[in-house]
Amino acid sequence: MEQQPQSQDPQQSHELTSQVTYNPDNLLDSLIERLNLKNDAALSRALEVAPPVISKIRHRRLPVGASMLIRMHEVSNMDIRELRELMGDRRTKYRLSDAQGKPKPADAQAKAKSQD
Repeated sequence: MEQQPQSQDPQQSHELTSQVTYNPDNLLDSLIERLNLKNDAALSRALEVAPPVISKIRHRRLPVGASMLIRMHEVSNMDIRELRELMGDRRTKYRLSDAQGKPKPADAQAKAKSQD
């Protein structure tokens, strides 16, 4: 019996996680060391996130998002740039997705009506 190709998880195809240099292990291990923690569970408590979030980041099923980077910065006092370098993010700019920040069609219609 032939196996059907598995559909690719949308998280796996994220721009960041597809970078060859991306290594969240280095970032997480550096944070654990800097904060004098014992393991990922202690890191999740320090960052105030659920333990599966750290596990998904470590296993590259979830990219390190902007809000997570900010939380890491707040807890460790490390620069965002340094945190990005630790995880191997070599992009020159950190951007939101195209879907974020665009007005909804209803907003555009309401704005047009208010200008009349």
